Amino acid sequence: MQFPSWYFPKKLILLFDIFLTFFSLILAYLIRFDFIDFYDLFWVSQYESIIWGVPTLIIVRYLTFLIGKTHKGIIRYLSGEDTLRIFYVVSIGTLLICFISIIRYVFLDGLAILPKSVIIIEYLGTLFFMLTSRFGIKLIFDNQKKTNGKKINILIYGSGKMGIVTKKTLEKDEDSSYNVIGFIDDDLKKEGLLIERKPIIHTYNLNEKIKNLKINAVIIAIKDPDIKNKRRLIELCLKENINVKNVPSLDDWYEGDFSSKQLKNIKIEDLLGRKPIRLLNKNIVEEFKEKTILVSGAAGSIGSEIVRQVVKYQPKKVILLDQSESGLYDLNQELLSKNKNYNLEVVVGDITRKERMTNLFDNLKPEIVFHAAAYKHVPLMEVNPSEAVRTNVGGTKILADLSIKINVEKFIFISTDKAVNPTNVMGASKRISEMYCQSLSKITNTKFITTRFGNVLGSSGSVIPLFRKQLENGGPITVTHKNVTRYFMTIPEACRLVLEAGYMGNGGEIYVFDMGDSLKIIDLAKKMIQLAGLKIEKDIKIKITGLRPGEKMYEELLGDEENTIGTHHPKIMIGKVKPINHDDINKLVEKLISLVKNQENEKIVRNMKSIVPEFISNNSEFSKLDK
Repeated sequence: MQFPSWYFPKKLILLFDIFLTFFSLILAYLIRFDFIDFYDLFWVSQYESIIWGVPTLIIVRYLTFLIGKTHKGIIRYLSGEDTLRIFYVVSIGTLLICFISIIRYVFLDGLAILPKSVIIIEYLGTLFFMLTSRFGIKLIFDNQKKTNGKKINILIYGSGKMGIVTKKTLEKDEDSSYNVIGFIDDDLKKEGLLIERKPIIHTYNLNEKIKNLKINAVIIAIKDPDIKNKRRLIELCLKENINVKNVPSLDDWYEGDFSSKQLKNIKIEDLLGRKPIRLLNKNIVEEFKEKTILVSGAAGSIGSEIVRQVVKYQPKKVILLDQSESGLYDLNQELLSKNKNYNLEVVVGDITRKERMTNLFDNLKPEIVFHAAAYKHVPLMEVNPSEAVRTNVGGTKILADLSIKINVEKFIFISTDKAVNPTNVMGASKRISEMYCQSLSKITNTKFITTRFGNVLGSSGSVIPLFRKQLENGGPITVTHKNVTRYFMTIPEACRLVLEAGYMGNGGEIYVFDMGDSLKIIDLAKKMIQLAGLKIEKDIKIKITGLRPGEKMYEELLGDEENTIGTHHPKIMIGKVKPINHDDINKLVEKLISLVKNQENEKIVRNMKSIVPEFISNNSEFSKLDK
């Protein structure tokens, strides 16, 4: 049966419901009187009852349907709420009939409006016919949608409330081409059970069943899945060329619902292979509340996320410092669109301009400084050592010295794992900055804290955006070496750990983050190709280009002479390093910065190597200085 796409007129639905009421009443009489002769039943034995009872019941039903608006619902989208409304309206109508019947029996002529059994049977019949007719029409529409065009067979990962809502939403979404085959769940006890006649499959049994069910896509609709099961599921889907999508977070749903158009492809972040790091210390709010906080490099990937998280802790003011005018403007507009009450001070400035920074510190008087501004691209800094030293070392020194001058409470320096046994100019410049900040903690009340972590997924200029751009251009994806590995974490979790370290730091510490297992870059490239629905080598080729100047095969989080001690946070450790005399490192740093003026790169790098003896250049023109 094929129903039209337009909606049924409401008056027609109301008339149809009245017809169902009348039909139920006739059926009730026939059942009540054992289907005796129709004429004898209506015009002889039950004439008095029918002449008064039938019109009264029809009028009561009409008025209650009208007031209860049972005809206003769109039948093809019948919901549990619509079903309850029909139940309540029909029940109230029956109670009114009973009340009227009692009034007549007690106060008028001693006769009931209708026989009690007829009232009961009519009530059940009306309720049954109204609901089944609607469910029938809804079912026909649902089946009609399924036959229009090719359907995509899907499994929903998550059989809880979110998974069930996802199923219902997709089924009633006219734009959806999804056909829900069943559910996936981590709970072994649910294996084999049914939800709305759809089977639940445990994640361990997917390998054999996913092929038999001819699944085209899997939709993840679970808030906190077991990370190992989720990873196994995604790996299986990639292997079988099955598309994987994510349901948007509940915050993005509109009035408890969402559209199939909101489903997003999974991101490479979902394949990190470990549980995302979360903050444990609730007292962190008090650390930043009503404080003036400066974030240098605020327009960058890390700096901007630190700002986004800090503003949630009700600071007195947040100073956004960067030399990128466009980046600062975009971040400021983003924050103001979310909350116009944020007290933001936008400062366009270069951290190496001492007079500009002095003016900033003297006038705005920050109490906490997050120093994220830096040059970070290894190949570029390898050919521009003077700029690496001028910004990464000189800029850090200026901000650190000014922090002491105005008695800043805490100075949190954002470093990198490339500062450990550096093989490039960028890493060495960050290690020298670490040493300088660490030395200051011994001679001042300002607490200097260093945080050290690896690559951040999706940060500006990192490997993920590069791979995405190469994919968009049709390839090839370039990897420097098939054995290169890196540690990865997401931008939000990296910044959460920076805030946590900033809270717990007492000065002089170098905080090292547990980033899980390192990942092969070539494996990352392969997964990104598969996530894009493409085939390796057939659609997108992978090209090995060779290590770049200064690049390591693998990164380290601790130096050869460093070890760690634990903290209250299981993912944060303190790296134990040798104490550094401030006067000694200050003289060395000032001498290094003085060489920047003449931009004599070889002298600069030789000087860096004298400050950081473990700095051994790799695949670089400066390797000759190590001999």
